Parts: sequence; structure tokens; C-alpha cells
Amino acid sequence: MPLRPNRPSRPAAAAAACLLGSALLSGCGVPPELQPTPGGVVPQPTISPVPASLPPSFTLPSLSAPPSATASGFPEAVATPCLGKPSADQIVAAVRRKTSILPGSGSVTVVQQPVCAGTWQYTVVSIPDREPLQVVTKGAPAALEVVTAGTDICTIEVRNFAPPGIRIAASC
Repeated sequence: MPLRPNRPSRPAAAAAACLLGSALLSGCGVPPELQPTPGGVVPQPTISPVPASLPPSFTLPSLSAPPSATASGFPEAVATPCLGKPSADQIVAAVRRKTSILPGSGSVTVVQQPVCAGTWQYTVVSIPDREPLQVVTKGAPAALEVVTAGTDICTIEVRNFAPPGIRIAASC
């Protein structure tokens, strides 16, 4: 067995270094420029309150004004009931026409009436013995385009291009 010199362990060496550093620093006092002058008063900085100002181009939003409406008549920031423009039947017909996710015939129950934001719509439908389906459409009621339909509708298109009201309603 080869002989090894006895060396202190790492924790012991670290502790010794800390003690040595503490001993060296304990001899230090307050630097002369920070020591109070005899008989002198240490000046205290004066702080006066400055009124908060906003950049010239910034205006605070009005809380009482309704969200601005788009050309469709629906605001984009919040989803509001579509009030039949489009109707739930128009959305179900568009989904049947453009996808194979709904049966061609049979009962489809509207779980949540359509809500609109901008020119986009969101609704939830149910088919017997299946999970509820979420549907996102966009466009005019007479020419609806199905963006996506299914149980997970937070696609890249919905997350990036849908108005905030639709993304919030769909929990994206």
C-alpha cells in the first residue's frame, strides 16, 4: 500500500480559508472618508416626491367605455353572445359540411351557444356517447369557415390569430 501524505480534507481546508479571511477582514475599520468628522453634522440627503408622469404618447384607457367593435359589430377583446349572427344551427351545418367530425345526421346538442369576438365564433356541441366538441369558426354567418373542431382546439392558428375574446373563451 503506497504512502500518502496526510492532507486536510476539503471541508477542513474550506473552513480554514474562511477563518483566515475573517481574521484579515476584522482588522479593517470604516474608511476615513466615511468616518464622521468631529463636531460636524453628517448631511442627510433630501428626497422630494416627484409626481409620476406618463410618456406623452401614453393615455390611460377609460374603464367606462365599451370595447371597440370591429366591422362585424363584435368587440375583439371579449367574447359576447352572437345573438343568432351566426346561429348555432349555422355553425353545426358548417362543421358537417366542412369536416367529418360530426355525423351527417343524428342529434347534435349545443352545450354552449356561440360567442363572438371580431369575426370569429366559439361554441361547444355534444354528440351522444362522445365528449363535447369545441368549435372555432370565422367569417360572415352565410360563409362560415371552420378553423378547428375537436376536444383540443388551441391550435397554432387559434393561439396566434384568434381575437383575445375567443382565446379566453376557449381557454387557450
